[in-house]
Amino acid sequence: MIETVRLILKPLTYNQLLKHAKNDYSLEAELGLEKTSKIISTELKEALEQNILPNVADITKNYLYSTLWTAISKAENKIVADMCIFGEPNADGEIEIGYGTYDEFQGRGYMTEIVGGFITWAKAQNNINAITAGTDKTNIASFKVLEKNNFVKTAENETYLQWKLILEK
Repeated sequence: MIETVRLILKPLTYNQLLKHAKNDYSLEAELGLEKTSKIISTELKEALEQNILPNVADITKNYLYSTLWTAISKAENKIVADMCIFGEPNADGEIEIGYGTYDEFQGRGYMTEIVGGFITWAKAQNNINAITAGTDKTNIASFKVLEKNNFVKTAENETYLQWKLILEK
């Protein structure tokens, strides 16, 4: 678990992921949270089915590098966003992150805070040296989150930007 000023980031277990995917408020009930109106995107559904759930179920892997980290607002007692890591660190100690804030909570700086809290966590891990992320070129809010957390743009094409933060420990 990671705690920031306004948020708690909780890595979800396999059974909690199943509840999250159902989107029937059973996860909120288990965690003692208020109901959140969240829409599970097609991309997230596919990622859950094809990658996240199978990787979290694999006992040979550290589930923290595959699961969704759900961000809970302390003040509202609601899930406001999700973040994930796309697998364990590579040979260079790099991990890639992805994230999304639920519509009703956008524009409040939550994701900037989430990524900042996650950077602090990553710095404490001996096997992580850098964090990467990709954003759609038109998703200004997403790359502003990365810029505010000192990520540097490392590549781009017509539609996509690639970002990296080298961790100073």
